[in-house]
Amino acid sequence: GVDMATYKAEFLHHHYDGRLRPRAHYTLGRLPRWLRLAAPVTPLLNAAARIGPLAAVAKRLAGIAPERPVPPLATPAERRRARTTPGRRDGSPVLLFPDTFTTHLTPSVEAAARRVLDDAGLTPRTPEGRVCCGLTYVSTGQLDAARKVQRATLDTLEREGLLDADDTTPLTVLEPSCAAALATDLPELHPGDPRAHRLAARVRTFAQTLVAADYQPPRLDRPVTGQTHCHQHAVLDTDADRTLRERAGLTGTLTGGCCGLAGNFGYELGHYEVSVACAEDQLLPAVAAAPTGAAVLTDGYSCRTQLTQLSDARPRHLAEVLAEGLESGT
Repeated sequence: GVDMATYKAEFLHHHYDGRLRPRAHYTLGRLPRWLRLAAPVTPLLNAAARIGPLAAVAKRLAGIAPERPVPPLATPAERRRARTTPGRRDGSPVLLFPDTFTTHLTPSVEAAARRVLDDAGLTPRTPEGRVCCGLTYVSTGQLDAARKVQRATLDTLEREGLLDADDTTPLTVLEPSCAAALATDLPELHPGDPRAHRLAARVRTFAQTLVAADYQPPRLDRPVTGQTHCHQHAVLDTDADRTLRERAGLTGTLTGGCCGLAGNFGYELGHYEVSVACAEDQLLPAVAAAPTGAAVLTDGYSCRTQLTQLSDARPRHLAEVLAEGLESGT
């Protein structure tokens, strides 16, 4: 088959070489940079986003579809709570990758993941320095910038002693699109750097990490609906997710269609109608037809965002559903 994501990235890279790019490439395509700079003042920015005229101007300047709400940004206190979730110090080590979407938009997912990893007898460690998978740069065809960002990540991990040649510690990535970027885009963009290939070989999804540890999750015994992320379908394994759901008594099948948000695509000016049509094809009907009390599972941030904006569903990451089971003592 044709790897359309890579084809698109290469096309955009060459097409805009030396040319002015769409505004969304400078905003959404460089989202990790802007979210990092905004991190200290997110309460102020969240308040401004609730003021209609200000939000409208900001979206117009950023090349964002006017129909899209501005998602709330995580506050410093929320990020701090997630990173300091109590856990064991003597468990088997895992390297928990602090992806942009989890850290700056949904730190509750990290907090939940830490609780579940602890219950599995694992001790997550997070890099102290700045790291990024480069996903948003790749998806907008900014491949030179992606290489620079990824190279800096490799340098940081090497400097912190987390990239030794004999290190096989799992690199657990909570966001499927970021896991895919590290597993495939990283070695493809750095074919001559053995560090990139070593790190890519260590990438694990949340479910893969837990199944490898032979984790027996709490029994939840409830139906589920939702969606497996497109990137995970394309380049990552989904067997571990099914195994974990079976062990937890989560019954049902996740849809294989696209949510339509597709990272930056559904947020870009002019893409809203197509984005909604994609969601209406499989995802929204599946959620609407789910039995009462069904958990809505979508590990991808963009999938959860699309569902939140287009339905009354409460979509959650698998880590959040399992952590809820731990808290209820099931």
